[in-house]
Amino acid sequence: MSPPRGEALQRLQAAVVHCRCCPRLVAHRQQVAREKVRRYRDATYWAKPLPGFGDPAAALLVVGLAPAAHGGNRTGRMFTGDRSGEFLFRALHAAGFANQPACSHRDDGLRLQNCYVTAAVRCAPPANKPTAEELAACRPFLVRELLLLEHIRVVVALGRIGFDAFLRAWGDAGRQLPVKSPRFSHAAEAELPGGVALLASYHPSQRNTQTGLLTPVMFSGIFRRASRLIGRR
Repeated sequence: MSPPRGEALQRLQAAVVHCRCCPRLVAHRQQVAREKVRRYRDATYWAKPLPGFGDPAAALLVVGLAPAAHGGNRTGRMFTGDRSGEFLFRALHAAGFANQPACSHRDDGLRLQNCYVTAAVRCAPPANKPTAEELAACRPFLVRELLLLEHIRVVVALGRIGFDAFLRAWGDAGRQLPVKSPRFSHAAEAELPGGVALLASYHPSQRNTQTGLLTPVMFSGIFRRASRLIGRR
């Protein structure tokens, strides 16, 4: 008899934390934790891979790129402790998928409601650029999440890398892909066989948000659309 999905997700999360498959990423995350930056010089860094987190019965899956060197790599939770996370959780809270907009550390009381957050790569990569080999090494974790999160009805992919990583993992999970491959652009929407909607968004990186390429209104609109789609399914 297979274990309950919540228990299986916990086992997967533990396996993620103990992964050391990519020497370059292991070295980088540990170097960042040793050298730190001035504003976090007194912090104890997590410096391990980051598992996904959220509601095991979620209808919404959010797929990002990778932890930030001084964000998730420091705090121990996806999109936590950096500007990208602030942007993301404000939008999730406004759409009813999070109990609060704040995301300072992994014990800050944040809880996701009907939402699960994960990423294409689980360690902070140098210059935020994982290699193709590192993406491939991490993909089985995302594949396993897709198999365990049985109630997903809408996927929001953040950035082109997250978008492409999700589609590859979807195929590797044995799920049918559309005849015409979805193409990434902000607010692009595709219907996947089986009734799952895929929404694309620019990644809420500082580069995108500070230049105005991605605004709070644009980003909130993605999650309002996700909420409406979930309500129809």
